[in-house]
Amino acid sequence: MVYVLGYNGKPLMPTKPSRAKKLLKQGKAKCIKRTPFTIKLTYETATYTQELILGIDTGSGMIGSAVVNVENEVIYLSQIEIRNDIADKMKHRSKYRRNRRNRKTRYRIARWLNRKNSIKKYRFSPTMTSKINGHLKEIKFVFSILPITKIILETATFDPHALNNPSVLSNKWLYQKGINYGFANTKAYVLSRDSYTCQCCKGKSKDRKLEVHHIVFRRDGGSDEESNLICLCKTCHDNLHQEKLKLKKIGKVKGQLNHATQMNSIRQQLLRQVDCEETFGFITKEHRQIMNLPKEHYMDAVVIASQGNIITFKTNTLLLKKCVSDGDYQQSKGIRSEQKIPTCKIQGFRKFDKVEYLGNQYFIKGRMSTGFAILMNIEGTKIDFSNAPKGMKTPKMNNMKRIGSRKSWIMSEKIIVNI
Repeated sequence: MVYVLGYNGKPLMPTKPSRAKKLLKQGKAKCIKRTPFTIKLTYETATYTQELILGIDTGSGMIGSAVVNVENEVIYLSQIEIRNDIADKMKHRSKYRRNRRNRKTRYRIARWLNRKNSIKKYRFSPTMTSKINGHLKEIKFVFSILPITKIILETATFDPHALNNPSVLSNKWLYQKGINYGFANTKAYVLSRDSYTCQCCKGKSKDRKLEVHHIVFRRDGGSDEESNLICLCKTCHDNLHQEKLKLKKIGKVKGQLNHATQMNSIRQQLLRQVDCEETFGFITKEHRQIMNLPKEHYMDAVVIASQGNIITFKTNTLLLKKCVSDGDYQQSKGIRSEQKIPTCKIQGFRKFDKVEYLGNQYFIKGRMSTGFAILMNIEGTKIDFSNAPKGMKTPKMNNMKRIGSRKSWIMSEKIIVNI
């Protein structure tokens, strides 16, 4: 499937590769995009288009996207991995900044309220901003190559309390009367639950001082919920931490509800900023099972766009996209910043540039000032060239061809079989 833009730059209906090849050979079109392959007409033509529906399977880690025409033919498939590394990178930057302040500005007092963006009201965190923009960017990209007439978003609302305590779904009173109802705190509940008796020695130590112990230690990510707490006497508690005895109890690791919380905000922002219809996951699941399609994000998007109708695939090419940072901000490394890191181009190449090497397409994962590079696929896996011909086992930049510059996402194509 080749995507077509008119003479004025507006998207038209896609065409077959044979037709696009003929137009390019006759000089009536020119290639403006390699991935996905897109041409632009060099002459005025009619702007007849059909109704196209864009289905988006929203998510906090992965987005699925698909376009279906009025004949229920799938003409576009895409899957986007959005960023979840921003918070960790900001923590690393904060650590290095604090270290640098202590070394270089000994008497400087740290200031916290001097950044306008951090004290602005009704703002989103950098992670949330990136995820919302990831959805909007995919919608804008599809609009740039196809004449979309309708958007359907699959959204979901999550109840963090119900995810943490599923019993509230069958007993609504538990929202007001939780497990600690009638107790001062969780510790008091655990002591009462265990009948104020050490659950290790059952009172044989004669130690009357009782303590509440985390079965999975907090340093190991143990939860503060009652299922990970147990009543022990001080003697057993001390022996346990001194590794003189072991508990035959299974605890609970702290659960993460970050993605559920993020999806609630992403849903609200997308419905506010995009003119679209809304559907829900349980509807998509029923339609997908009836259509006998595999559980993939892009297949969910196909089901959303087709609204449950029987579909045929006019394309078997899946666009894989991965959001990456705009640039490299680290200027040096080492505890004293003694080793400078080149962030400019090296022999015309930057990190995440798309290159051709030994007839295949890869992305640059790392560069060396000596002229060598480390290549990877779109999943970030380093490519092993140990079986390559002599002299090509270590990729040299001189032997590479740059076919795509670094952008805020890297893109690759994958052929889907058995559809």
